Amino acid sequence: MPRLSVCVTTCDSAATLAACLSSVAWADDLVVLDSGSRDETAAIAERFGARWFTQPFAGYAKQKQAALDLARHDWVLLLDADERLSPALAAEVQSLLTQPRDSLAAGYALPRREQTFWRLAHAGISRNRYVRLVDRDRARLSDAVVHESVLVDGPVEELRGDLLHHSETSIAVKVAKLNTYSTLAADDFADRATPRRVGWLDLLARPPWAFVRNYVLQRNALNGRAGFLCSAIGAMGVFLKYAKAIERQQRDRMPRAPEAIDEGPSSPVRLAEAS
Repeated sequence: MPRLSVCVTTCDSAATLAACLSSVAWADDLVVLDSGSRDETAAIAERFGARWFTQPFAGYAKQKQAALDLARHDWVLLLDADERLSPALAAEVQSLLTQPRDSLAAGYALPRREQTFWRLAHAGISRNRYVRLVDRDRARLSDAVVHESVLVDGPVEELRGDLLHHSETSIAVKVAKLNTYSTLAADDFADRATPRRVGWLDLLARPPWAFVRNYVLQRNALNGRAGFLCSAIGAMGVFLKYAKAIERQQRDRMPRAPEAIDEGPSSPVRLAEAS
């Protein structure tokens, strides 16, 4: 029967880590890779018997890849500290791992149910699915700077239980995250081997489409006021991403400022000023 390592990446995650680790306390191996916490994160990890490692934050994808590499077992569940398995999902994963390894897929996608400010998302809202449970020999992290993903060499199947995500607990938290992510995304556009050129049409069309996709197509309207606010602020994040990309493109076109002139004691400029 396959054994399971659960790998969690953390930084100042004391508010959510206990719930995360409690939901997977039955796993064979708990790994916490931290990037400089100054709160009680380490003490909580120790209380659950997790193996504790630290390294400077290397980027979302590289940090998760480092956590994956620390796992002891062939099957790995990758989690953020603000995620936890619902009881239904925990039972589904445990049941799955009673099967022989050669009968399993290379990876499994988990449907994530988001916290939307003051409420957990309505059960009828469309869920994004993320590959998180993998055979480590057939999986690696993508190179994406933002919204990293797990790449799997082989078939991927979907599980049904909810992965609960307690990330955007307030409007202030969501806005702060979007400001960070939009900067990273804009930098990624410019730093690619073939830079992604952004135009005014992106700025005009993509934010409204992001709102429609989130509020209507993904049924965030079912979340009431919280769903409207979440969709509108998400569209603002898309606007910021493309606005920052345009700003960087404009700055890259500007001529560099001339080198500063050394105005020492004998400088003609200073002599003129003295006279």
